[in-house]
Amino acid sequence: MSFSSIPLIDFRQLQDAEEQTKASALAQLREAIFLVGFLYLTNTGLEETIAKTHAALPSLFSLPEAVKEECNMLHSPAFLGYTRLGAETTAKRTDWREQFDFGTGGERKIDHAWDRLEGYNQYPDDKTQRLVEEYLAGIQVVSSQFMHAVAECLSLPRETFDAFAGRMSRLKFIKYPVSQSEETRQGVGPHKDSAGLFTFLSQDDVGGLQVLNKDGVWIDAPPVPNSLVVNIQQGFEAITGGICSATTHRVVAPCSDRIRYSIPFFLGVRLDLTLDELKASASHIVERIPAADNEKKNAVDVPSEFLSPLYQCFGEAHLRNRILSHPDVGKRWYPDLYEKYSKQLLV
Repeated sequence: MSFSSIPLIDFRQLQDAEEQTKASALAQLREAIFLVGFLYLTNTGLEETIAKTHAALPSLFSLPEAVKEECNMLHSPAFLGYTRLGAETTAKRTDWREQFDFGTGGERKIDHAWDRLEGYNQYPDDKTQRLVEEYLAGIQVVSSQFMHAVAECLSLPRETFDAFAGRMSRLKFIKYPVSQSEETRQGVGPHKDSAGLFTFLSQDDVGGLQVLNKDGVWIDAPPVPNSLVVNIQQGFEAITGGICSATTHRVVAPCSDRIRYSIPFFLGVRLDLTLDELKASASHIVERIPAADNEKKNAVDVPSEFLSPLYQCFGEAHLRNRILSHPDVGKRWYPDLYEKYSKQLLV
């Protein structure tokens, strides 16, 4: 099954006490997750928080450069903080976006390099900190309930995926300036999200998000008012043995006179998970997954680091992704790994 548009799922119906309504919604979710890979989620109860946050973003990105640079990601081995325009790379090209990265975790004992990915936030001011904490409080509840619904749609216990959830999830505030030339049309290049299990994206009404379908064709994911765009990340793809493929997507920078803002939340996955461990611990999940025909998509798709035997665990795969996406941060905090992964990229 391919798709030319993205399905819409009513979050409230997934929680409905009426058995028939909930069963119908779960059936729709099963098809959207496992045969499409992207969906719009409506009636989440976060509409007011999302509107408030979007309204604050223009002022946040209009802060003086000196204020933003004080919390530059360069200061953080966890890749948290501010990224100036043109400092991130995807698919070997520069992304035309400016952003702030935040996380839900905090520093922990460092046994491996990837443990440093779980660090402390950098905020430009107290107002932004309050905004981030309010947004995270709401989206964490919704994302947890959604993950339980995914288990239910496979006739598995609601808590099935809880054992794979990570200590730290991530939140981004992103600004896509107006594109002035073909060289700046890449808001963010083709990629699969690598921070965890599922992504919950709030986009404004400008548009620009595109999704790769099963036929290997890019289709638009136009804004739907009061919705979150949900997609599968590499962590969930690995848990399902690669059967449930993380969907490749990209953003084309706006070429009108309007700036695009978006707010993605990345539900985290355990960094210590290995592919060998998953073969045993997730086998009961894999056997429930409806297989989809991904042959055409795979021919043009972005590879998944989490499925590669090159990396010891999810943490190393995610760290590799961060280092190559933010080479300035990688060179500063992980110079040996930057050199190692850069050579792999050239092979």
